[in-house]
Amino acid sequence: MSDPLGPAGDNAARHDGFADDTVPDPAPDAATPDATPDVGAIDNAAHVMKAIRRIVRANDIRSKKVAREAGLTIPQIVVLQAVRDFGQLTTAALSHQADLSPATTVTILDKLEARGLVTRRRSATDRRIVRTRLTAEGERILKGAPALFGRRFVTGFADLPEAEQQRIVAAFRAVADLVDPPLVEAVAREGTDLG
Repeated sequence: MSDPLGPAGDNAARHDGFADDTVPDPAPDAATPDATPDVGAIDNAAHVMKAIRRIVRANDIRSKKVAREAGLTIPQIVVLQAVRDFGQLTTAALSHQADLSPATTVTILDKLEARGLVTRRRSATDRRIVRTRLTAEGERILKGAPALFGRRFVTGFADLPEAEQQRIVAAFRAVADLVDPPLVEAVAREGTDLG
């Protein structure tokens, strides 16, 4: 079984030595307001953003298809999968695992619970902690849910050499960290416990 908090260790090393409420000094280029990136960097960033827009568009099309077939949104399926894969997680741990905000996760859980796909129970020892569990109906629906990725992506990615797959994963994580700080950072700033 994987770590229910996902690859938190990947980000944790960058923040060692910093208090939760402090932010590390910005990079030297960011500290000087009149420093401008070179034209090549701006051009490359534009290519990355164009590729992201293509991915978002393809993901939107896939999301609509999945919703029609399964009656669930991709974020709902991701939350159900996290509950299935990692057992009775807290809402904060679920939101981290699914890369969703805690508020969005609670809204999704409300809908899933109303449909009888999950149950939530408060801890007997700490009433602030709510753990989520998949119901038999949730397991049945999840088994019949379509793949989140289209066949073309899955096949094409699987055909790449392992080293290339790892480079792509690393590049996507780096881009994601540039455009949106990891949820671990946001949760740490808010002082929320992921456990």
